[in-house]
Order: sequence, then C-alpha cells, then structure tokens
Amino acid sequence: QVQLVQSGGGLVQAGESLTLACVATGRFDAFDSVGWYRQGAGSQRDLVARITGGGMVEYSDDVKGRFTISEDDAKKTVYLQMNGLKPEDTDTYYCYLQGYSGAFYWGQGTQVTVSS
Repeated sequence: QVQLVQSGGGLVQAGESLTLACVATGRFDAFDSVGWYRQGAGSQRDLVARITGGGMVEYSDDVKGRFTISEDDAKKTVYLQMNGLKPEDTDTYYCYLQGYSGAFYWGQGTQVTVSS
C-alpha cells in the first residue's frame, strides 16, 4: 500500500514563495505519473503540475513560469516550488501518484493561502 505524506504550505503574501513536498512510502516499482492538484472550497480538483514516468513535465496554464515540479527518486519525494504566488493560488494542494495498474493515491492535502 502506497501512502503519500505532504509537508509545506502555509500563509504568505502575494509575490512570495513556498515549497511543497510529498514523500511516498510503501512498495511501488514505478509510476505512470506523480504530481499536484489543487482544490478550492466547492470546486473540482484541478491539475497543477505532473511528471510522467517517462520524465515528461506538464503544468497548468495558470502556473507556467511560476511553479516548478521536481522529484528526487532516492528520497521518493516530489516537490512543488511555487514562486510569485498570487491570491488566486489560494487552495488546498494535494499530491498524487498514479501507478501503472491505474491505482490512484492521494496525499492528505495542505492549505496554501496567499494574502494580497
């Protein structure tokens, strides 16, 4: 069973930076993709950034150029570096991992609040 444990997040002012981290524990050999979604109250969960098992990186249009996703295979950790934060980036952020079997795992979520 794979578990994802998130850290980071918090309250910052517009223009500042935050880094989120997500550590995977449990047994898995490879993954289809890993990354981050975000969700506001009463909204659907939207993809922010992801890395595929083949190393392809994808960002949503509203974070391109500001957010950077990276992974450390040795630490089984995926990061989301968020620069130039805006009030509209305020959301709950969830990391995820999708295995080749199609199984989908979620982190516990972490709140990011950006004040203007």
